[in-house]
Amino acid sequence: MNEYRINRRNFLQKTAILGATSMLTPGFISGLKANPTPRMVTNDISIAQWSLVDEIRKGKWKTLDFPKIAREDFDINGIEFVNTLFEVPTLHYLKTLKQNAKDYGISMVLIMVDDEGETCTPSKEERKQTVINHQKWIDIANYLGCHAIRTNCRGPENAPKDEALKWATETYNMMLEYAVPANVSILIENHGRLSNDADWMEALMKQVNHLYFGSYPDWREPGPEFDNVNFLRKMLPYAGGNSYRNQPTEELTAQMIKMCKDAGYRGWYGIESSGREAIHQGKALLKKYL
Repeated sequence: MNEYRINRRNFLQKTAILGATSMLTPGFISGLKANPTPRMVTNDISIAQWSLVDEIRKGKWKTLDFPKIAREDFDINGIEFVNTLFEVPTLHYLKTLKQNAKDYGISMVLIMVDDEGETCTPSKEERKQTVINHQKWIDIANYLGCHAIRTNCRGPENAPKDEALKWATETYNMMLEYAVPANVSILIENHGRLSNDADWMEALMKQVNHLYFGSYPDWREPGPEFDNVNFLRKMLPYAGGNSYRNQPTEELTAQMIKMCKDAGYRGWYGIESSGREAIHQGKALLKKYL
């Protein structure tokens, strides 16, 4: 497992490649293979937009207000978007959002992409269309300065795991051909079915084995069908971010943060616990244990 761990050497390799991508041919870029690494050597805290989705749905504020909310209400340095909450992502809209983030000293971390097709499906045509659907969000992430987009990889119910591994591998290899020249990583969050299976996800990470491909562990509360501690442990070597959630006890929260530190993870902890009180609590816990 150590050979897949995040380390400084991998980070420096990636940094060097980032500066050179504009000079590489698409064929060469698509062949780059290495361990996924975050583009940071320190830790920081961000807010996932989904944690405040109820306020947005009630019309209290819009995505353009997100940088102001993050800075003035929480004094947090980063924000993570949800694509379905962008009102009208025209160029003028994106320019305004970019300026708002600059005005408040906010880093735009990533875009969580939903409702753009299944990445793990037996249909070759559907896989191609899913890749096409994600390309606009890769472009938007590039324009805003986000380091990644977050995808879903659920697969059909009761899908044969070996076949599903082939479907997902093909999809993500196609997606990476577009994402790498845009300097945007592709991450997968555990959102049910195959993406909740740590062993299958680990197999997918090893199969694709690409510098710009990784996991985005969702720290959901433990349950009878999901061991979040074991899942995090297996996904940390590939983590390009963490979807942080407050755990049932402070001790468990501290344990999971320590796991990240011990694994060598350095990067954003995006608080996705629901509501303002939970966000403030999460920030306090992260500051205490980081």
